[in-house]
Amino acid sequence: MNNEIRIAIIGLGYVGLPLAIEFGKKYSVIGFDIDNSRVLELKNGVDRTLEADLGSLIEATKGDTKSGLIFSSNLEDLERSNFYIVTVPTPIDRFKKPDLYPLLKASEMVGKVLNKGDIVIYESTVYPGCTEEDCVPVLEKFSSLKFNKDFYCGYSPERINPGDKINTLTKIKKVTSGSTPDIAKRVDDLYNSIIIAGTHLAPSMKVAEASKAIENAQRDVNISFVNELSLIFDRMGIDTHDVLEAAGTKWNFLSYKPGLVGGHCIGVDPYYLAFKAESLGYHPQVILSGRRVNDNMGIFVANKVIKLMIGKGIAIKGAKVLVLGITFKENCPDIRNSKVIDIVKELYQFGLMIDVFDPHADMKAVNEEYQINLIKNIGNNYDAIVLAVSHDEFKKIEFKKIISSKCVIFDTKAFIDRKLTDGRL
Repeated sequence: MNNEIRIAIIGLGYVGLPLAIEFGKKYSVIGFDIDNSRVLELKNGVDRTLEADLGSLIEATKGDTKSGLIFSSNLEDLERSNFYIVTVPTPIDRFKKPDLYPLLKASEMVGKVLNKGDIVIYESTVYPGCTEEDCVPVLEKFSSLKFNKDFYCGYSPERINPGDKINTLTKIKKVTSGSTPDIAKRVDDLYNSIIIAGTHLAPSMKVAEASKAIENAQRDVNISFVNELSLIFDRMGIDTHDVLEAAGTKWNFLSYKPGLVGGHCIGVDPYYLAFKAESLGYHPQVILSGRRVNDNMGIFVANKVIKLMIGKGIAIKGAKVLVLGITFKENCPDIRNSKVIDIVKELYQFGLMIDVFDPHADMKAVNEEYQINLIKNIGNNYDAIVLAVSHDEFKKIEFKKIISSKCVIFDTKAFIDRKLTDGRL
């Protein structure tokens, strides 16, 4: 079976690289990325995302003719593959609409090397129907092959949780699907060969696509509810976490915490579902209302900090502020769709001098993405500090040594000692 299966993983980011490594332990795998610098790093055993087990990476790249992993940015290297797994990003544009450009370009590239009998599996998060309605026509156009006659498709949504070293790829149940019953079984068998937690074979690709879309939409709506509670309780002068702790004593109370909702999934996927719904003439209320609440939390935090500073008699213009964290989640270098930037931008509007410190983020990447120059070391005499991301390193900060006499400390994660803070979400 290993001799028959030759896999190409298209995209070597947070999703594609762990997948390539696991499949490389059993099959002949080509990890492909158009970013040649990324490919060169991986060939040298370097993973800037910190998602890969470098030991496994090195072991997987030792493979023989039957199994093993090689990295490439050369399209010609894909031609011998018969399984193509697409794991490219699916972001939104500035109008909050799905940006399918990376997905369609990847489909075009695969189409150029596609042969009869090949199977193309998509893992990128999309709206229900996208694989067949948007990707398949591109594959047909550039391959001159007929869908479900000459080539086939599958959909298996990624469930990678960046920075999570416990719930890793093989330990998370995988939803699978295929364009025909026989192909669905083959796709399911393929993933079952590496996923310890097992698989769930969905009845259609559209069902599998929808399952991914609602996973993150559900979480987004639940977080938006507690974020809205935080906005309400702030006006009442009570602490949201105290309320949640009390309510949580009931066995069936759902435990969600307020906070910034960014990243490549929760802050993006609901817009894909809403886009599809609107194209069918239904205008979603709950999904988009949740997005509106969550998208405005950064602005709320910034304005709350300003009010607290005014309350302490701190002159706003020219005040020195430290923002701790720029990544979208704790202990992770991923800066995609970080909502911390909303806090920084809003504070800049008030004429503040802002230092942003993050030991996990890549300085160059942050500058290119957000035009922010991260500081290498924390300064002192800050008039305000905003704990935006709960990196473990921030527990070691001696706040009394870096603050001014009237400093405001605001904690968006309820992470640091409550006695030190002036406010929190």
